[in-house]
Amino acid sequence: MKIIDLHTHTTASDGSFKPAEVVNMAEQSGLSAVAITDHDTTAGVAEALAAGENLKVEVVPGVELSVDHERLGSLHILGYWIRPGHPDLAGRLEDIRGGRGRRNEKILARLAELGCPLELAEVEQIAGGEVIGRPHLAQAMLKRGYVKTTQEAFDSYLARGKPAYMERERMLPGEAVDRIRRAGGVAVWAHPGLIGLEEAELEKEILALVSAGLSGVECHYTEHSPPTTELLLKLCRRHDLAPTGGSDFHGAAKPSVKLGALKVPAELLEGLRARLPAGRP
Repeated sequence: MKIIDLHTHTTASDGSFKPAEVVNMAEQSGLSAVAITDHDTTAGVAEALAAGENLKVEVVPGVELSVDHERLGSLHILGYWIRPGHPDLAGRLEDIRGGRGRRNEKILARLAELGCPLELAEVEQIAGGEVIGRPHLAQAMLKRGYVKTTQEAFDSYLARGKPAYMERERMLPGEAVDRIRRAGGVAVWAHPGLIGLEEAELEKEILALVSAGLSGVECHYTEHSPPTTELLLKLCRRHDLAPTGGSDFHGAAKPSVKLGALKVPAELLEGLRARLPAGRP
């Protein structure tokens, strides 16, 4: 059975492998397709596409957008086959990355107050010149000896509700879906099972996103239980949505998550591709 992985991260955001490395690893893992879906950036897409030209693995250009739901907090929307340079998306992502930089400054200041000072330069070195995220801050804390693991950094300092957590600018869910569509892509709700909603409430939220143009739901996911996966597949059938799946591979930031670890059937890619908007830019 051919398998795919439609949720991976590279050094363009908070992954530990370069885009070309992820593509090569995808082929070595026997994947027929891999999507590059970095957080709020498409900076790794060009390198990944170039790497895939001479390999037997299809590279799907993508992005994972952080959105702010008024009741549920932070959600994520995946965009596939987006045009990276499309002004509707690129300009908005630039604004959000600027907000991420301001957020990082606040986190560094708070960590210093908590007795864990870090220099921006050392975090930038860990990030490799790409977008700095909380995993890079966690790695810097580990390197300094403030924590024994990166998970401890999140559990004690960086996770939502912890003393060094800072909110950052995000899109609203409907805006994210709309911008993905206008950039020629298809929008998918990432790992909805992590929110812990009951079926009726989950279905309600899916339908709200469908009204904005949502095309699919990430049913197969590393942290979804089998019952959750089955529920999401059922809702996709009920509302004619494309089911997708991916590992959420990051490399060192999530060492337990392996590229292609989920056996996501390749035919799901074609179901998603069929949802591409007509007359896409």
